[in-house]
Amino acid sequence: MISIKKQILVSLFYFLIASSLGILLRLFPVANVNATYKYLVHTHSHIALLGWVYVALTSLIFHLCIKDDVQKKYSRVFWCTQITIIGMLLSFPITGYAVFSIIFSTLFLICSYWFYLFFRKNNTCEKKSYSYKFINTSLLFMVFSSIGPWALGIIMNTLGNTSHWYKNAIYFYLHFQYNGWFIFCLLGIFLIFIEKNKINIDTKTLSTFYRNLTISCFLTLFLSFLWINPPKYIFVLSTLGVIFQLIALFQFHQILIGIKSQIAGNLTPFLYQLFKFIYVLFITKIILQFLSDIPYFSTLISQIIDFVIGYLHLTFLGLVSLSLFIFLAYFKLVKLSEFWVKIYLIGFIISEVLIFYKGFCNWQQLSIFENYYLILVLVSGLIPISVFGIFFQNIVKRRILINK
Repeated sequence: MISIKKQILVSLFYFLIASSLGILLRLFPVANVNATYKYLVHTHSHIALLGWVYVALTSLIFHLCIKDDVQKKYSRVFWCTQITIIGMLLSFPITGYAVFSIIFSTLFLICSYWFYLFFRKNNTCEKKSYSYKFINTSLLFMVFSSIGPWALGIIMNTLGNTSHWYKNAIYFYLHFQYNGWFIFCLLGIFLIFIEKNKINIDTKTLSTFYRNLTISCFLTLFLSFLWINPPKYIFVLSTLGVIFQLIALFQFHQILIGIKSQIAGNLTPFLYQLFKFIYVLFITKIILQFLSDIPYFSTLISQIIDFVIGYLHLTFLGLVSLSLFIFLAYFKLVKLSEFWVKIYLIGFIISEVLIFYKGFCNWQQLSIFENYYLILVLVSGLIPISVFGIFFQNIVKRRILINK
């Protein structure tokens, strides 16, 4: 049996590894790195998504929504999942997508199904509550996203990894991870925060927000397919998805306006300021998706990888990771130092500006400034440094408590 705080420390350790691998990847243009770039990209992405975010979210779900008397049973799910993640961490840098990494990736998917079944059987949430609806829907999106990885094997053996279907299977997976599993789960945890503090929300607006966001999640999938210049009906579906998403954003804004003073009253001033910054990132994410529905920009994005990386990092390092920091701190699962979070924010914001700057220069056919890659490495290095600071601080705090 492993305590919830140890689970969170495990997830933070994965975040430290993933962010350190990110710096190693950015060293390639400025130093001779004795490793295969593509293999490290696979390792970085898998440990970031499946190590840090998956473990942190499932640990929060376990802590907030699952019966206390099933901890021993849950430990089997947890440790089997860790074996698959460690297997990917060891195999991807050496072989890339090969026998062992594919085996561990497949076993991870099976463990994720196991977690969902465990949640359905042992959850303590009120089935009619919207927190349950969002979390249950998020887990269904997680399961649904796995169609992408399963399809990859078939596509590689039939059409090859150069076909459009290969990339589209990856985009299918990423879309339902980022816009389904991650976003819906975070909203569900946010609603648990609302319910625990007995904050009243207009349930009619919340109901239509849930419905419109769910519809938009399915339809905005087609934004990921615009790069292949698809039939017109794909453009129509993606546009409908963007419209539903904008309506959902407006409804979410109405909800937040009505309860902002109550949210502020239940968070520390620093966490509330962080919450407001995350909301700005959420709006920015939706604006970027709206722009990607315009044919000119959808073509541009497919040609300039920096825009894609900037968007993915904005969602992952900004919206998702910062939200996790807030919830972990609020539910007293980590001690969150303002100093280390500010270092993290400096690294995140400046690196995002630099990534989009390079994309803009490619778009306008301009030269980037001298020593760009070196500066990007140094600035991005603040992210693993800050994660290490948070991780180390919580290790020390835990040892002090044990000694007492």
